[in-house]
Amino acid sequence: MPYIEAKLSIKLDENQKNELQAKLAQAVSSAFSKPNAYIMTNIEDEKSLYMGGAKIEKGAYIAVRALGSVIKPSCQNATREICATLTNDYGLNGSQIYITYHPVDMWGWNGTMF
Repeated sequence: MPYIEAKLSIKLDENQKNELQAKLAQAVSSAFSKPNAYIMTNIEDEKSLYMGGAKIEKGAYIAVRALGSVIKPSCQNATREICATLTNDYGLNGSQIYITYHPVDMWGWNGTMF
């Protein structure tokens, strides 16, 4: 039930998108103890992102929505893994990566509520 929305300033091919979604899902699954089978990921590449009025060449915005509360230690673990993946595997600049975490009280799926 976590939803990960990734907006990247760089272009990715389909193999890179598939690989990235798996790594993001694993980071969130591990940090929040959520089943990977319920994680949905949206990856959007070649986005125009700006920070301080300047266009970001190698950065990203990641939003993680999770059912229930999100606590700082879990967010820190996910942030560490996500940033390591984006910088080490995709060459992004760590100072140009923002990650936000959003708790969701109600979540519908497959015609019912969790």
